Amino acid sequence: MNSRDKMLQQIKLNMPSETILPEKIRFDSHFESTESKFVETLSAIYTEVIVVKDLNELKAKADELYASVTNRATTIPFLNSWADFSLNIADPHELELIEIAILEAEFGVAENGAVWISERHLPHRALPFITQNLAFVIPRNAIVNNMHDAYERLSDTTGWGCFIAGPSKTADIEQSLVIGAHGARSMVIFLIEDYPVL
Repeated sequence: MNSRDKMLQQIKLNMPSETILPEKIRFDSHFESTESKFVETLSAIYTEVIVVKDLNELKAKADELYASVTNRATTIPFLNSWADFSLNIADPHELELIEIAILEAEFGVAENGAVWISERHLPHRALPFITQNLAFVIPRNAIVNNMHDAYERLSDTTGWGCFIAGPSKTADIEQSLVIGAHGARSMVIFLIEDYPVL
């Protein structure tokens, strides 16, 4: 028997006993308020949450926040008159000029502040990662407690999608937190109360 076989034999003799998986692998969160937890988590990761009543109030708030910004883009048809940058482009490299993008997302997750965005609402996958500033609009009643709830909601989802939480950040540079190092420099979440199916 050569040394390789001896080593493999010793490994087999020292294998741990089989561990039975727990029957329940789902955890429930017991937040007093799912929305409050969502806002609290997002505040901790440098994201502002703004509640608006409807699309008219959303547009008024977008006008107020981004009045001096050029190269504004959106995936929300109601805001087309607000946007001055068309997403009807062939080359995604052109998106590098966008200063603010307001995008429709499907839901948020209270435990980590993430929002789910999919190709259903996104003409270019690069858009949320290349814009200088990022805002998402989600229905106010579309916040789940945790990632277990989120994946249950995504059980029938196909195609591309991702979770995004907060603006880009890194602490690799001299152990100092840098916001906007390799993506959006700021992020805002609009929670909209009266949101028609677009």
